[in-house]
Amino acid sequence: MSKRESLRVGMVCYPTPGGSGVVATELGKSLAARGHEVHFICNGHPARLTEFTDRVYLHKVETGDYPVFQQYTPYALSLAVKIREVSVQYDLDLVHAHYAIPHATSAYLARQMLEPARRLRTMTTLHGTDITLVGMMPSFYEITRFSILASDAVTTVSQFLRRETVEQFRVDRPIEVIYNFVDGDEFHPAAAEGIRERLAPRGERLLFHVSNFRKVKNLPVVVDVFAGVRGDVPCRLVLIGDGPEREATERRVAELGISADVVFLGDQEYIAGVLPAADVFLLPSEHESFGLAALEAMACAVPVVGSRIGGLPEVIADGETGFVCDPHDVSCMRAIVLGLLRDENRRREVGAAARKRALERFSRDDIVDRYEDAYRRLAAEEGRR
Repeated sequence: MSKRESLRVGMVCYPTPGGSGVVATELGKSLAARGHEVHFICNGHPARLTEFTDRVYLHKVETGDYPVFQQYTPYALSLAVKIREVSVQYDLDLVHAHYAIPHATSAYLARQMLEPARRLRTMTTLHGTDITLVGMMPSFYEITRFSILASDAVTTVSQFLRRETVEQFRVDRPIEVIYNFVDGDEFHPAAAEGIRERLAPRGERLLFHVSNFRKVKNLPVVVDVFAGVRGDVPCRLVLIGDGPEREATERRVAELGISADVVFLGDQEYIAGVLPAADVFLLPSEHESFGLAALEAMACAVPVVGSRIGGLPEVIADGETGFVCDPHDVSCMRAIVLGLLRDENRRREVGAAARKRALERFSRDDIVDRYEDAYRRLAAEEGRR
């Protein structure tokens, strides 16, 4: 296949604002901008698919309403049928499944339904908790391992996740590491003075956290670090996102008596327009296979204070472009944040280095090139079949 020819790609992902859905959506938009045809197959509207994009199509998965299913409607089967349907109708070259369960499994089923008439090539990108948490559950372990082995190509978003996949799932197959990426033209250190004035009306410094508010994001430590800093430097905490831990976080904030200085913004479609207002970004996750939120903050020249776990040390150069501590070491994080807020020159220096690293190592064009090359290798294999 000539490199000039366009591809038709099925993109299977969760439509929620979490990292895997964001990466899949941004990748699809970037591929469409290069002339490829991208078909999103999911059960909702992807969070970052906010406007009409030429050559991007959305196919919503509908589950049947049958009394015997009750709350156990088999979404994975409906998804497999939809993948097969879209593959036939639009003659897809391949399907790219983001997250192992159930997407890689459903892609495999769709491929089996199409054979022997044709061979649908499948790629699976593992994003993190599908391996480190969900996939390790006894009820999902074997189907996760099977789906990894059955995929025509597998990628992970960090070296850490590749090692975890090989070791924990005992897989002996090629796995390519393709990092997540950031668009430096969209995420950039704009002044954001209007937003700063609204979030910090008395000129306070701003600490940010963005996540899906799951337990692994370690919201109690975010709040405790802020509470410790607040007594020394006038500042406010801005929490962006929503999820199962929001209510508990709101209670903790109220218990500490700091509600007046904590802003819950909820889910925000246009994160890039808010992030530049931050002075420091907090990400003390207990599990983080990459840390897309940290990378987006770095691209906005915002220093990140995160965890020394998983893939975050591959994103953050400790002491140069950000800082990492034990995820439960509140004292370590508090000391670093205070140091940055008290030394504006140092904070700006780290922020500038963070943006430079984000653009040089995790640029959109370079990473999309990697995926495009991987797609073409799969398509070429189908051509030789």
